[in-house]
Amino acid sequence: MTLIKSISGIRGTIGGMAGDTLNPLDIVKFTSAYATFIRKSAKADSNKIVVGRDARISGEMVRSVVCGTLMGMGYDVIDIGLATTPTTELAVRMSGAEGGIIITASHNPRHWNALKLLNAEGEFLTKDDGNEVLAIADTEDFSFADVDHLGKYIKDDAFNARHIEDVLNLRLVDTEAIAKAKFRVCVDAINSVGGVILPQLLDRLGVEYKILNGEPNGDFAHNPEPLEKNLSGIMEEMRSGKYDLGIVVDPDVDRLAFICEDGKMFGEEYTLVSVADYVLSHTPGNTVSNLSSTRALRDVTERHGGNYCAAAVGEVNVTTKMKEAGAVIGGEGNGGVIYPESHYGRDALVGIALFLSSLAQKGCKVSELRAQLPEYSIAKNRIDLTPSTDVDAILEKVKEMYKDEQVNDIDGVKIDFPDKWVHLRKSNTEPIIRVYSEAATMEEADLLGKTLMKVVYDMQ
Repeated sequence: MTLIKSISGIRGTIGGMAGDTLNPLDIVKFTSAYATFIRKSAKADSNKIVVGRDARISGEMVRSVVCGTLMGMGYDVIDIGLATTPTTELAVRMSGAEGGIIITASHNPRHWNALKLLNAEGEFLTKDDGNEVLAIADTEDFSFADVDHLGKYIKDDAFNARHIEDVLNLRLVDTEAIAKAKFRVCVDAINSVGGVILPQLLDRLGVEYKILNGEPNGDFAHNPEPLEKNLSGIMEEMRSGKYDLGIVVDPDVDRLAFICEDGKMFGEEYTLVSVADYVLSHTPGNTVSNLSSTRALRDVTERHGGNYCAAAVGEVNVTTKMKEAGAVIGGEGNGGVIYPESHYGRDALVGIALFLSSLAQKGCKVSELRAQLPEYSIAKNRIDLTPSTDVDAILEKVKEMYKDEQVNDIDGVKIDFPDKWVHLRKSNTEPIIRVYSEAATMEEADLLGKTLMKVVYDMQ
C-alpha cells in the first residue's frame, strides 16, 4: 500500500492502515490542513471551495469525506460532481471560490485516488504552498467550526456546459471549419468523465463520433495511461477505415493522445507539438514544456521565430515558467496542452478543439499533418524503487559520470548530447525513477535509456 505526498497532491492506494494509504482518516487530515492553509492565505472572503471528481470507484467515498470535512472547517462546498480536472480548475475561477480540490489519481490504476489542490486562480499550489499544507497536516494545527458556523453544501452541475462554452469561444477554435469538415472520430473515454463531457463537446462542434469505454463507472477497461501499449482496442477500431481521427484521454481528461486514420499512434509527445505549431502560426510567441518532453517543440517554436524554455516536471512548474517567459502555448510531453488564453492548466478539451481547427484548416489527413512535424523518437522506461533505494545518491553519481556533457539538474538529472538526451528523475506520482530518452530512432533512444538504467542498477 502506498501514500505519496508531493507537488502533484496527496495520492495513494485505497484501503489499508492509516498513515500508509489514502483512507478516510488521512483524507480528513489533509483536507483539514488544506482548508487551514486556504483560510490563512486567502485574499478574498468568498468562503467557497469547489470539489470535482473523476469516475473512480472510490470517488464517491472520497468525495463524501472531503465535502464533509470542508463543511466541518466552515467552508461552503460547491460540488460540481463528475468533472474533468480542467473543468474543476475553471469552476474555481468562474465561481469566485477560494480554492478547489480535484479527486482524481489521473492516469494511475483503479485502486488509486488522490486529492489535487488548487488556489483561488484554479491553478495547482506551488511547491512552497504544498509544503505548507503538508506541515500543517503533520502538526494537525487546525480548528473545526462550531455548530453555528458550519459550511453549506451546494450541488452545481452547470460547469461542464460552461467549460465547453469557454472552449468554443476561444479565438483560434474554428467551429465553422470543423463543422464543415464533417469529421468522423473514435474516442476512448476510459470509463471516466471523458465519457460524460466529450460527447457534449463533439456534438457542439458538429463532429460524428463513436465512444469506446464510455460508461463512467471507474472500472477501467484497460490500464488508463494513454500509451500505445494500452490502446490496442481503439487502434484496431481505427484500422477499420471508418474514422478520420482517434482521440484518447486519461480518467480526468487533462492528457490527450491522438491516433491517425490508419490506426497508428500520432505520438503523445506530438499532441502539444502539433497544437503549438497551429497556435504559433496565428500567434507568434514563446513556448514551454518540461525537461522530459520532445525537442520537436523547440524546433517548431524556433521555426516560427519564438523562444523555447524548459521547466522542471510538474504542471505548476510548467505554468510558472510559462508566465515568466510570456509563453503563448505550453504543456507537457505526456499529452498535456496548456493554453493561457483559456487558463493555466492542462486541458484535453482545448487540445481537441485546437487540433481539429488545425486539421480542418489544412484539409489534410492526420498522418499527413504528423509528417509535417520534426521527427524524433522518445523511449519511456522506469526503474521500480525499493524502500532502501537512495535516489539522490544515485543521481549525484550519474551527474559525476557525465560531468563533461551538458547536464541540467533542476529536476533529477538530464544529460543533453548533441543529437540526443536522457532524463532520470524520481516520479511525483509513483514509487519509481522515470527514465526518458530521445534520439533520431526508437532503437537508439531505447538503448540510451537502458544504458543509464544499467548504470543505476549497478549502483544499487
